[in-house]
Amino acid sequence: MSNINYDELMKPVIGFLGCTTPKAWLDEALNHLEILMQDHANCEKKAAGTAMNLMFRYSFFTDLQVKLAQLVREEMLHYEQVLEFMKKRGQAWSNLSAGRYAGGLRKEVRTYEPEALIDILIIGAFVEARSCERFYALAPLVDDELGRYYRYLLKSESRHFEDYLALALEVARTGKLKNPEEDIQQRIEHIREVEANLILSPDETFRFHSGIPAIVAA
Repeated sequence: MSNINYDELMKPVIGFLGCTTPKAWLDEALNHLEILMQDHANCEKKAAGTAMNLMFRYSFFTDLQVKLAQLVREEMLHYEQVLEFMKKRGQAWSNLSAGRYAGGLRKEVRTYEPEALIDILIIGAFVEARSCERFYALAPLVDDELGRYYRYLLKSESRHFEDYLALALEVARTGKLKNPEEDIQQRIEHIREVEANLILSPDETFRFHSGIPAIVAA
């Protein structure tokens, strides 16, 4: 792992996103590491659940099935690892409400197919890319053990967003959209703007994907 150039690894991820994580969020994260870890665990489990749901709903896309099955395994492995970290640190599992981030992105999903699936996959790409960017930003700020784990996650997480985008393009082509590449690019640009606004605007609830803490923003 020591031979990995994380700055180079992260260039496509940061280039894909519309902004980087604000310092105010990072400062808040260091004061709420237990919430951060609990929500991280929740995010890994939700990512696996979302991928599984897509496998059942769109079972006729063979390549989609294979990629999503791989994703489910990786996300569940990460979920188990975060749970182990929590246990090792003496942190008990607690119920944590969802933040606004995922719901804010889901509002952008179109209501007809295959466009709905395309949007879900593009949103998946942004969620994975943002997670990766936050691990990268947090790694040098947290304790050594947690920092090493976040860097370990970068290699797989940095690939996930590209997998989602490739699947979105494949669905667009299979669905015989008139201009699949153009449609994908337009949706990426639109969702990028929405996602960046969720990250850069005041947020009342601190979570792994939350925006600028409202008190700081005020």
